[in-house]
Amino acid sequence: MTPKPSPPYAYVPPDAHAPHSPYPYAPYPQHAPEPPPPLPLPYHRLALITGHHHWWRPLAGTALVLAGAMAAVLLVMLGAEIAGALLDWPVDGDGFRVWGGVAETGLALLSLAALTPVVFLAARWAQRRPAGTLSSVTGRLRRRWLGRCLALGLPLVAGSFGIMTLLPDPGGTDEVAWAGPQDFLLGLAMVCALVPFQAAAEEYAFRGWLTQAVGAWFRSPWVAIAPQALLFAAAHGWGTPWGFADLVVFGVVAGVLTVRTGGLEAAIGLHVLNNLLSMGVSAAIAGALASEETAADMPWTAVGVDLVMLCGYTVLILRVAGRRGIEAMGVGAPRTRT
Repeated sequence: MTPKPSPPYAYVPPDAHAPHSPYPYAPYPQHAPEPPPPLPLPYHRLALITGHHHWWRPLAGTALVLAGAMAAVLLVMLGAEIAGALLDWPVDGDGFRVWGGVAETGLALLSLAALTPVVFLAARWAQRRPAGTLSSVTGRLRRRWLGRCLALGLPLVAGSFGIMTLLPDPGGTDEVAWAGPQDFLLGLAMVCALVPFQAAAEEYAFRGWLTQAVGAWFRSPWVAIAPQALLFAAAHGWGTPWGFADLVVFGVVAGVLTVRTGGLEAAIGLHVLNNLLSMGVSAAIAGALASEETAADMPWTAVGVDLVMLCGYTVLILRVAGRRGIEAMGVGAPRTRT
């Protein structure tokens, strides 16, 4: 019997069965080299961290943030109307449910707090980068550092606020009435529950998104800090020239601290303390939480005290950050330690 001839490709060389070589003479699979890790960047330039930046992405993301903010307000209003209808709350002349001063203030705070997920989505969808790069150069919110900023700022903010309450009001004094234990406790609970999220959301929107959106185009941190400070003041209304100027300084201080410490923690701590103390005291005064006055209406006598506090907080935070080795540059990747 004549043996069947072998096909020409039947010969198997000795190394044909080497790992990762399924076919004779097949070369080992060639993997594309991994891109080099990005160089450390300051906070205001973190939008460039993934290499997907194009000039239009900050504009698209800002449009998404604005649309998301409007949608958040509408959703909160819709939820309030549905809940009011179920609870059979009365309606006003325009047909909207009347929730009362404390509840309406809570709804406004809730609408602002909804900005945080909107900004996160803008970073992910419009700029194709980790949402954590909005928090800090480590890719996450450094909770220990945030707690330390709160502890450092509490005596300064409380002391300045106490001095402000003792100053005469140039616009005249109004009758101040005790809100009553029930309204006070209800208002205080609402403030403690919502103000931290509202203040943090404003920081993510202004010191976070806007600073990094402008920083994607310009290297200078001052160019990135200035627009958000002006827009932050304008968002609170025009009020008095002194109040507007104080808000601009607040925005500049928060922006400088954000860039110099590489994250939003110091700015969030300052904002949370300021709003908690001011609104917490307002909860004890009848009708104060329902007032339409904002920080933009601050009298000139209080502005000087507030500016001293802001300067003191800035110096203290920067000194402690230097001693603690808080990272101001990073690659936007999570770290194992704070």
